[in-house]
Amino acid sequence: MILTDEQRLDWLRLIRSENVGPRTFRALVNQYGGAGPAVDALPELARRGGRLLLKVCSRAEAEKEMAAAFRLGVRFVAMGEPDYPKTLQAIDTAPPLIALRGNAEVLAKPSVAIVGSRNASAAGLTFAERLARQLGEAGYAVVSGLARGIDTRAHKATLETGTVAVLAGGHDRIYPAQNEPLLNAIVEQGGAVISEMPMGWEPRGRDFPRRNRIVSGLSYGVVVVEAARRSGSLITARFALEQGREVFAVPGSPLDPRAEGTNDLIRDGATLCAGIEHVTTVLEPLIAAGPRLDRQAEEPHHALDSEELWDELDLPDILRAPVRPVMPDDGSDEISGASDLTAFLGPSPVAIDDLVRQSGLPIRSVQMALLELEIAGRLERHGGNAVSLIVVG
Repeated sequence: MILTDEQRLDWLRLIRSENVGPRTFRALVNQYGGAGPAVDALPELARRGGRLLLKVCSRAEAEKEMAAAFRLGVRFVAMGEPDYPKTLQAIDTAPPLIALRGNAEVLAKPSVAIVGSRNASAAGLTFAERLARQLGEAGYAVVSGLARGIDTRAHKATLETGTVAVLAGGHDRIYPAQNEPLLNAIVEQGGAVISEMPMGWEPRGRDFPRRNRIVSGLSYGVVVVEAARRSGSLITARFALEQGREVFAVPGSPLDPRAEGTNDLIRDGATLCAGIEHVTTVLEPLIAAGPRLDRQAEEPHHALDSEELWDELDLPDILRAPVRPVMPDDGSDEISGASDLTAFLGPSPVAIDDLVRQSGLPIRSVQMALLELEIAGRLERHGGNAVSLIVVG
């Protein structure tokens, strides 16, 4: 699949519109047969879901962002196009569009993510550098998040062999700013830099976990070198587990707080990593056999949806609109019946299949009602194909 320029603009407009995230994007495109018709349908969907006003990305806004990206050497790659990474495409929350700067060929290589503490120890930095260099020499691309510490060392060690940096903000808002020379070196030496965020977007706290799901989604496995118990690197590991990826952890001293998270991972079943062979012996058979990278954990960790991480992990940012009754569409019996779906929803997640059975409504009616509620900012999606109603206090 290759999008036309007009289709790419429509895709950008849809994903930049309020309350449209990766899952909603796919549902809308499937429902309306394309991003253009889906954009046109957003205001009416929001109205039927109880939202009177919705911010829809205009054509002029999308064109302005595309022009800014072009000036920086950034292009938008859509899911399903040849340059879109197949590993990333397989995850449930894959961004419909990625903004890519650099060499797309590195995205086709088997990838391993290396993540860890920003305030890493000398031993941790040395190990990350050595492991990254060896993985690069073995034919892997190394993925990380351009952060200080372990991320920086992993990127620098693989400039010549291929590295991928995932940004939490827009391509013109590098964080940390001190790593902008490193980013330029990645691009100049054949690596790639990607982001799902708009041009001009300053990264906030909640954007880093959002970035982390892409770091893990790009990779066959994630190696955590050093991580305290509340480290963002552990969020990357949780995403990896939910996405069915392999998780590796480097053991550390029980006296070092920077090793508490990695030691916990090993205790919980992550593969101990003390050298490249511990990674390659696990991954090489999977790569050779053509693994099902779209497999999900049997019991999802719901890292995207856990209440304690709401402020960090909402995908997309959901504005809690005032709750109003769902409005029927021109008296249609099917839509009117779907409007009663809220009676079966509450703050606790419920599987969509159970909604269909309990409501007695056709699956198409249920799906449409859920879209209306989601566009209106009243619905939250969870792992395991479950949903819940956002209750406004």
